[in-house]
Amino acid sequence: MATSGQAQAEGEAPGPSVFCKLCLSDCPPASASSLRACDCVFCTACLRQYVQLAIREGGGAPITCPDMGCPSKGSLLDSEIACFAPADKVQLYQRLKFERGVQLDPSKAWCPVVECQAVCSVRPDAEGRPTAVPCPACRAVFCSLCRGSWEDGHACAESRPLTSPSLEDSVWLGCEADAPIKQCPMCGVYIERNQGCAQMLCKSCKHTFCWYCLQNLDGDIFLRHYDKGPCRNKLGHSRASVMWNRTQVVGILVGVSVIVLVTSPLLLLASPCIMCCVCKPCRAKKTKNKKKKKKKREAGQSDSTV
Repeated sequence: MATSGQAQAEGEAPGPSVFCKLCLSDCPPASASSLRACDCVFCTACLRQYVQLAIREGGGAPITCPDMGCPSKGSLLDSEIACFAPADKVQLYQRLKFERGVQLDPSKAWCPVVECQAVCSVRPDAEGRPTAVPCPACRAVFCSLCRGSWEDGHACAESRPLTSPSLEDSVWLGCEADAPIKQCPMCGVYIERNQGCAQMLCKSCKHTFCWYCLQNLDGDIFLRHYDKGPCRNKLGHSRASVMWNRTQVVGILVGVSVIVLVTSPLLLLASPCIMCCVCKPCRAKKTKNKKKKKKKREAGQSDSTV
């Protein structure tokens, strides 16, 4: 992270004001900070609020640049996060980041013993069958699939291959359509739902899916998924609110289309003028003509005085 205030402290002249895309206002360079990964500049106060909110709501996911249009899509370094958040928040982020890494790593698992909760190494079977996982802390041995106690002749109730999270695995882990805890079908992070809308957004990978059947809803802007099939009328909102949402989406699309249709002929008509204004030879001719007229005026004034 580089702050503009450091440049002033080194004796450099202060630059122009910086426009912050978070608060949508200009701020002095001394109150701005730039990110190392992408060189985007924001207010330092805005970045502090953004980082602390991302720690609280992100579940340990990488904190990316707050500019949605950033071409680099860079992530903040741990040193930058430490500058924008207090020590207790930084410790919370490091703990959540570690827990998220364990959840996403198929070669690691938490010890199911409540008093232990150590991280254990999982060695998957060559044929994908569940294996015994010893805990290095409490010496307990549990199943790599169901996390139950491992005994001689152990057999899981559902003997499934030990693979990366998939749609079927997520349904099985949720047991039922109304289960309170399920895994994201995209990244496998556990998600808890206690009430509200059935259209879920994973905070870890930003994937949108249906809570009941885990179907992909990333491109379903009209929520047509809840008009038919087993999830019919299970969105969690009234029919009137769904229709109002669709009306708003249609209105936005129609408005953008009308603006494009209206402005496109005007842009075509004005394009020669725009090109002429941008053209350097034309501007050079105009400046030459202005200089000639100015010289003629000065010559006329000098003749009149004589």
